[in-house]
Amino acid sequence: MNARIPESELILNPDGSVYHLSLRPQDIAETIITVGDPNRVHRISQYFDTVDFEMNKREFITHTGTLNNKRITVMSTGMGTDNVEIALTELDALVNVDLKERVVKSKKRKLKIIRIGTSGSLQSDIPLGSHLISQYAFGLDTLMQFYNLKSTPDEQELANTLQEAIGLPFTPYCVKGSESLIAQLGEDMMKGNTLTAPGFYAPQGRIVRLGLKLPKLIEQLNYFHHNDQWLTNFEMETAGYYAMGRLLGHEVVSVNAIIANRITNKFSKNPDKVVDSLIKKVLSRL
Repeated sequence: MNARIPESELILNPDGSVYHLSLRPQDIAETIITVGDPNRVHRISQYFDTVDFEMNKREFITHTGTLNNKRITVMSTGMGTDNVEIALTELDALVNVDLKERVVKSKKRKLKIIRIGTSGSLQSDIPLGSHLISQYAFGLDTLMQFYNLKSTPDEQELANTLQEAIGLPFTPYCVKGSESLIAQLGEDMMKGNTLTAPGFYAPQGRIVRLGLKLPKLIEQLNYFHHNDQWLTNFEMETAGYYAMGRLLGHEVVSVNAIIANRITNKFSKNPDKVVDSLIKKVLSRL
């Protein structure tokens, strides 16, 4: 018999919803689009044929509705892999835990989770306005130091090579995205290897007032490659999604609107247009 999950470990609200998301099992679809910016939720759900559920809780805003007779959820998570861990753990609990009995279900359900985000290019030949789908994600955060993530030999070799090339005091983690979702959504998108940073400024090589401990970070990332694998872009969530998706058994992919180029120091003059075109492209392929 499955062990009962204590109230302190999986916290529920008085209405039976999961603690941070304030969602119940019937509130979500099996296809979930996630975004960082709460304001971007409506920018996606405005294209739905119907919206029959809305929830606002902290940075987690959720809309569930239908598009072409398919039920879809869109949710904001805020920035960072710490928020991703909360969101994916609680989404998984909604479908794979009996919340009344507080036990893991014997039959597991698999969610399709698609991150639509903005990102900065790490190569001069990836132009502003590009749409990039992440084949691999490299995590520079420490989230996976607390989980038993199983890596393939190729993933471990890529992670070890990146650590050595940059001189990191820890080993990053590397995870491949969902092959089925990449095939479904990635036509005419650039295929890339995405670096997930634990911050926006120094962890991505930016200087405002504070100096950098790794002053050559951008240069090293730009030149890093292993066989035919090059790093393509920077952001703050994808590796957390891919790792949590593997651990929990869900299909996860990240698609990125390239609105900055860190090598040429250019920023898109119309980032909203780039994001909106990516949103429409993803929705048309669901």
